[in-house]
Amino acid sequence: MEYLYKIRESDGSFKEAVGQAESPAVLRAKLRARGIEVVEIRERTAMGSIISFFSAQNSKELLTVGLFEHVSLKDMVVFSRQFAAMISSGVAMLRTLTIIVEQCPNRKLKKALDDVRHSIESGLSLSDAMAKHTDIFDKLYVSMVRAGETGGILADVLKRLADFLEYKSKLNQKVRAAMVYPTVVLIIAVAVFWGMLTFILPIFEGLFKNIGGELPAYTQFLILLSQYMRSIWMMLFIAASAVGVYMLKRYYKTPVGRFQIDFFFLNLPFFGDLIGRVSIARFARTFGTLLQAGVPMLTALDVVKDTAGNAVVADSVQQIYNDVRQGGNISKPMGKSKIFPPMVTQMVAVGEETGRLDDMLSKVADFYDMEVENAVEALTALLEPLMVVGIGGIVGSVVVGMYLPIFTVINQLR
Repeated sequence: MEYLYKIRESDGSFKEAVGQAESPAVLRAKLRARGIEVVEIRERTAMGSIISFFSAQNSKELLTVGLFEHVSLKDMVVFSRQFAAMISSGVAMLRTLTIIVEQCPNRKLKKALDDVRHSIESGLSLSDAMAKHTDIFDKLYVSMVRAGETGGILADVLKRLADFLEYKSKLNQKVRAAMVYPTVVLIIAVAVFWGMLTFILPIFEGLFKNIGGELPAYTQFLILLSQYMRSIWMMLFIAASAVGVYMLKRYYKTPVGRFQIDFFFLNLPFFGDLIGRVSIARFARTFGTLLQAGVPMLTALDVVKDTAGNAVVADSVQQIYNDVRQGGNISKPMGKSKIFPPMVTQMVAVGEETGRLDDMLSKVADFYDMEVENAVEALTALLEPLMVVGIGGIVGSVVVGMYLPIFTVINQLR
């Protein structure tokens, strides 16, 4: 059971924290054994956490940090590199954390690192202290730090973590680069189409009424569409779309919904191939990095499954995990999966046979990094002319609809 407890620090200040024990008496005994002066212990409930949160001395600062600030990959890279450099230089861990906390610009990360420092002073290991902050230190980070602590290579592991986070940031930027251009162009196209039908076409509609005569069918269709877009039905359509998007997001949070939607995206033309390559690159890089850090095979697979970013890939990794746990190898279940191409399976099999699986996974990741970069360039080169033609077609279709009646009147006058 979890309890909230308040302790008195050596300088006379008070601090609240969370602890787990069978009863308040057991928790109090554990804390006293560490030389900690306990002031109050109470059961942790949702309402109790909220009251504790708002009764803190710096509640306004905590609220700002919790709601409006996040820890970016760049922040984690800088922290990991600083931590690794100071640890490898022989600086004591607590001293290192104190220095980093003092100069950390991100308040959320600063607060978390300060709590990590206090937890280490209370007797926790670095990995266990970091595991209390799952919103900042994910399962991969904690597992690698724990392996580094066990193997006595914490500085090297932190350097690998910084390299991995930099790689992850670059990979995300590549994917965003492929998505940003078509998204922006699509928004512009929709805005132009809506503006022409809402503001320009009604002016021509009044002109057509003054001219008289029967309008072409296409022009009548555009006028009806313009009237619809200015009516209450359009607002209802927007509201229904917003509700639909919200329900889709809720459905995506369920295991079945996440799997089905991720499967749909993997099978999209053009984009599906890019998503598949990104998933394989992320799998190989994450798995290889964990093995190089000395993380056990099953633990590494469990972490990779949780950080796959795609439910279909995570399901394949779960099947690999089950086979390995029963004494099998990795390449066999990978070969059965439709996610991993034969080349990846064969390279993994060679890595298992030679005992250099982590090196082979790094080579796979390097290859698919190049594949992702090439796919982004090819996709951008293909989408640019298509988007230009699409916008031209949208604008041209409205212009033709507006000028068709004028051409009809001119023909009648002849």
